[in-house]
Order: sequence, then C-alpha cells, then structure tokens
Amino acid sequence: MSTDRAPIRILSVDDHPLLREGVAALLAGQPDMTLVAEASNGREAIEQFRKHRPDVTLMDLQMPEMNGVDAIIAICAEFPAARIVVLTTYTGDVQVLRALKAGARAYLLKGLLRKELLDTIRLVHAGQKRILPEVATQLAEHATDDSLSAREIEVLRLVSGGNANKEIAAQLTITEETVKGHIKNILAKLGANDRTHAVTIGLKRGIIEL
Repeated sequence: MSTDRAPIRILSVDDHPLLREGVAALLAGQPDMTLVAEASNGREAIEQFRKHRPDVTLMDLQMPEMNGVDAIIAICAEFPAARIVVLTTYTGDVQVLRALKAGARAYLLKGLLRKELLDTIRLVHAGQKRILPEVATQLAEHATDDSLSAREIEVLRLVSGGNANKEIAAQLTITEETVKGHIKNILAKLGANDRTHAVTIGLKRGIIEL
C-alpha cells in the first residue's frame, strides 16, 4: 500500500459502546484507515456525517431514537455518494432488502467483524458492493415469496402484541371476518402453521420488530 494515499475516514454508528470499542481497536491497527467519529443512534449518525463527511460509514440497524435504515435513507438523500456498510446481528431478508434499498453498499453480520470488516471497508471504499453468502442465501430463499401487504404487516404486528381477532378488528376499524381473512393470507404467504409461528417467522425475517 502506498503511503501517499489519504487513509479511509470512517464513522462508526452503534448504540453499544463495547462494539464501538471493538471496531475502534480493529481500525487502530490499520495504516490505511482512521476513525473520524462515532455515534450511538441514527440522529447522531446524520449529524456526525454532515460534520465529518466520512468515506465509509459503519451502521447498526437496531438503535434507540432513530434506527439505522431511517438514518441511511436520510444520509443518502442528502449525500447520494455516501458509502454505508450495515453491521448487524440480523440476517432477516426483509431487513436486508430494506437496508439495501435505503442505500447500503454492504451488509455484514457482527459475528464476522474480525474476519470480514477490514476487507469490506476497503471494497466499499473502492466503489464495490458486498453481501456475504449467509445473507445472500436468506435473500435468495425468499426472493419469489409473496410479500405481505402493508395491512397484513399491521395485522401481524398486532397479533405479535397478543391481541385477539376482535381487538385487532376494533383497532383497525375492520370486521372480524376481514381480520380472519388477513391472518389466513399471512399464514399462507409465510408458510406458517399458526399465529405464533407466523409471528416467529415475521420477527426472524425482519418483517416486524418487537
């Protein structure tokens, strides 16, 4: 690596201080990288991005105040050339697609940080995209699935909150029969055996969050 090139400037966004410390330690040993700022939620991420204009941003998805996907959307709307790597524990295909549609260039699981992070930063900085095989498999598995409609997602979210059909009907001002119809569709689309199974699948794939 030639020494005349400026190091890759990195913004690290995660609500867990320990993870940020781990990232900082990994980057500290790299002559071609420098950590310019850190943030602990999506709102701070946007502020720090505006302030420092990093080359590569490492973004967690589940954070208080503002989640990672919303922060990616906001940053990319303002800075279309932003290069963002998602770091998460979630492999849910819906979550992955949301992040990629929002503008993320790479999707990395936190468990693989030591192995994959530095290479991924260099690839993304060089203008490439990267999705690990584990994540790609999840995407491929559900690529042809019928996705849930906005109303079905709403119903599934209420089911996950422990509401009975009658309560869901009242909350959405629809009939109980309509709720039953939605649940039947949800079970069919998700390949679920019952309501609890549907909620489990919904959480695993990132369709709903608790």
